[in-house]
Amino acid sequence: MENLKPSIFILPTIVVAQFLCTSLWFAGNAVIPDLIKNIDLDSSFIANLTSAVQFGFISGTFVFALFTIADRFSPSLVFFCCAIIAALSNLGITIAGISFFPLLTFRFFTGFFLAGIYPVGMKIAADYFQKGLGRSLGFLVGALVLGTAFPHFLKSITQALPWKYVIYSISLLSVLGGILLLLFVPDGPFRKKSQGLDLTAFLSGFRKVQFRSAAFGYFGHMWELYSFWAFVPVILTMYKNQTGIEAMNVPFLSFLVIASGGIACVASGILSQYFGAKRVATLLLTASCCCCLLSPFFLMQPSYAVFLSFLFFWGMVVVGDSPLFSTLVAQNAPDESKGTLLTIVNCIGFSITIVSIQTANFFSTLIEARYLYMILALGPILGIWALTSKR
Repeated sequence: MENLKPSIFILPTIVVAQFLCTSLWFAGNAVIPDLIKNIDLDSSFIANLTSAVQFGFISGTFVFALFTIADRFSPSLVFFCCAIIAALSNLGITIAGISFFPLLTFRFFTGFFLAGIYPVGMKIAADYFQKGLGRSLGFLVGALVLGTAFPHFLKSITQALPWKYVIYSISLLSVLGGILLLLFVPDGPFRKKSQGLDLTAFLSGFRKVQFRSAAFGYFGHMWELYSFWAFVPVILTMYKNQTGIEAMNVPFLSFLVIASGGIACVASGILSQYFGAKRVATLLLTASCCCCLLSPFFLMQPSYAVFLSFLFFWGMVVVGDSPLFSTLVAQNAPDESKGTLLTIVNCIGFSITIVSIQTANFFSTLIEARYLYMILALGPILGIWALTSKR
């Protein structure tokens, strides 16, 4: 009976810890109007702020993958240490009189140590749940989505309080998440420790066709995902200004739209057990591609109900395939380098998000706003090709 306990309690603990710690991700975005007002920044600063976190995450995942951190050391200890340091980095943006470059530097380091939280959390889940991994990662990525959206919710209920309270709260949650995981989630029974430092371990999976197919599908998915998340408040604000609906609570609606993807992650993880991870991922990637291409029609809808329904649907399908790509990557990676390969795939995927966010930001001044998000269809199109190609 002792062996049954982890299967009951381990996954909920990992999910809660992942949610608490990944709330750091968009903490800066949730208070962007306050930062712009207090530091006298340009409104386009949102792209730079988001990219700073993404660039930090990319750098962190590259370092973690190169030195095979998650495979050589206890993943739970790595998660805990990174949760604490990321929380402290997040607190840095509340320093009085902070200027442009220190602000971006603190967000960079927050992203850097998130590299020891998100992919390492998936590695821990894979060490416990070889069977039904898609379902387990569905819950885990759902927690990431909810954590990503949570700062917007926190901002919406604390608008009467100083913006720094949002940052304080999120850092505290990250510390709590790290402690929870360290105390209640020991190394998993299927963990296979790396034999030592191997600077080429992150290349091993790419020799397999199935691994490449999953990885490149994920890369196409990432082109769209974080750009969509970063611009959700922009889309809502634009619609509010054009329609004059004063009752629109942009931070709260941003939270709901992004958080709705968490439901899709859980649902897709369950569906993958019946229809296969690859098939469900391809279907969801196709649906989100259609949302990109049809966005000019729906984002200018005079009907508020139609506009919101479309945004919620897009919020679900844009991320519902994420746990399935992680499942396919984990299942096709060698056991002794699974953590490293999950990390390097994240590294490349998040590198793509910076290009995507900056591309969308560049074209936002050149083309009409309603056509801007059609650019995001490029990633899903290439991802679908990678998943369905016979080569």
